[in-house]
Amino acid sequence: MLSYENRPAMARSTPTTSDLLPLSPSASNLTNGSSLTNGHTTKSNQPETTHHHIWLITGPAGCGKSTVAQFIAKTMNLPYIEGDEYHPAANVDKMAKGIPLSDADRWDWLTNLREESIRKIQAGAQGVVLTCSALKRKYRDVIRVAPYYSHDVLVHFVYLHAPEEVLIARVGARKGHYMGANMVHSQCMILEPPGKEETDVITVDVSASIDEVEAEALAKMREAIKRELIRDS
Repeated sequence: MLSYENRPAMARSTPTTSDLLPLSPSASNLTNGSSLTNGHTTKSNQPETTHHHIWLITGPAGCGKSTVAQFIAKTMNLPYIEGDEYHPAANVDKMAKGIPLSDADRWDWLTNLREESIRKIQAGAQGVVLTCSALKRKYRDVIRVAPYYSHDVLVHFVYLHAPEEVLIARVGARKGHYMGANMVHSQCMILEPPGKEETDVITVDVSASIDEVEAEALAKMREAIKRELIRDS
């Protein structure tokens, strides 16, 4: 399984609001919303297509969204948005007390994530990597409508999943994170796994090692781009 101990610590401090496992040094210099190499903005390694892409890394707490997302963003040289950092203080306070968020708590947050993703693309990014739990179909749909606001955008979901007991163990091992293990159970209770009709979803089982998970996620994302290139040729 993914481990909190089997990867080197990041070179920079990490926000307490991220679903983060320790990363390899290759991803340690990634800054939120940036795509940097040696301090300079670099060209995207995402194969260029006629579309821009929002890659939403999703799943319940403990699945390693931030770890996988930072790896993907670093590998593809795409801007990275840590969704938890966009929660208003009231949402963070509720979750820290073990109070599940309501739909009303989430709408503005989800809309802000969609708009921020579009802003980065309109600023010149080929794509963006975003983390967000997006536990229900209707939450995913808030991001899914991004093409209505920017017609050359395609949205992809990378759904990370594992048994609840695995996620609880990972969250319980965290230090200084507002999300308690009890919140994992509440998230799993309301989770609506993507159905077959959600054809824009890539599914990755995160019970394997972090290296295997990262490699599988990246390979499936590249395959999605390959299918797009074939379709558009």
